[in-house]
Amino acid sequence: MEQKIQKLLLRFEEVEKALGDPEALSDKKKYKELTREHSYLSELKDAYLSHKKALDALQDNRKLLKEESDPEFTQVIQEDIAKLELEVVNLKTKLESLLVPPDPNDHANVIVEVRAGTGGDEAAIFVGDCVRMYRLFADKMGWKYETLSCTDSEAGGYKEYIISLSGKNVHRLMQYEAGTHRVQRVPVTETQGRVHTSAITVAVLMEPGEDEKIEIDESDLKIDTYRSSGAGGQHVNTTDSAVRITHLPTGVVVYCQQERSQHKNKDKAMRVLVAKLAEERARKKHEERASLRSTQVGSGDRSERIRTYNYSQNRVTDHRINLTLYKLDYIMNGDLEEVSLALVSHFYQEKLHA
Repeated sequence: MEQKIQKLLLRFEEVEKALGDPEALSDKKKYKELTREHSYLSELKDAYLSHKKALDALQDNRKLLKEESDPEFTQVIQEDIAKLELEVVNLKTKLESLLVPPDPNDHANVIVEVRAGTGGDEAAIFVGDCVRMYRLFADKMGWKYETLSCTDSEAGGYKEYIISLSGKNVHRLMQYEAGTHRVQRVPVTETQGRVHTSAITVAVLMEPGEDEKIEIDESDLKIDTYRSSGAGGQHVNTTDSAVRITHLPTGVVVYCQQERSQHKNKDKAMRVLVAKLAEERARKKHEERASLRSTQVGSGDRSERIRTYNYSQNRVTDHRINLTLYKLDYIMNGDLEEVSLALVSHFYQEKLHA
């Protein structure tokens, strides 16, 4: 790893020099590529230096601990060592993730579909919890998000929630969220304190870029309008503003009832449709890609899961990479980066050895 980092740090110096050349501005495409590479290499350099600094501090503290005899000061050093050990591990994970070469799709916008699976009301409540987690993660990463569609559950939460995310590395970090997520906890409605197991499904669709435009023939669409429905209350629409679109050649159905305007609902539904058709086209073009939505989400059964959230133990386990963290409370508040970076690094290594 060290050898690879040193090579990239040399490249960083080359890119900085190239950007300083006045002629670089004359080729806009080349300049854009250089600035993107510079941003990536700069982040790598900062992570490397931070990791090195934390390692040096850890070694100094361990040396100091051997020489120290004062009990109070020994305790302070031990606490610092514990913090630094955690910092070193986290920075190493980030470094390993950054060593995964940038992909053209890293910054592509994504549409995330979260649906209740096994578990009824409790599953719907957990859909709401996970949507909140992704929103907080987006805030932390500086991404933008927009609700495209949702269906409320009478017990709270949502039967389904579709959200779009956009920003730096959004596809890179979100693509591995696809699959079945299992939750183990005592539901609010449980009177005897028994732990229930429920499941939700997550699908991650990449929105096509300008150069991957999906042409849709209007004659292939069946568009129905209907009255928005919800859990009740004064905000439920009394006009036929909700839109359901069926793509006749594929049978794909999308809908939206979020906006009061039928036109806006149609626009949002079309975004979801385009993303689904783009993914289907990519699947047919590259059969080896495991991006088929049905593969991602499975049936929502408890047995098919990529991750388990255990509330009583404050534990999150990602079963694909055997990663267990005892900080569920932090993760549900959007601190998802450690898990995402570990997944990026793991699946890149899998590709290298395939």
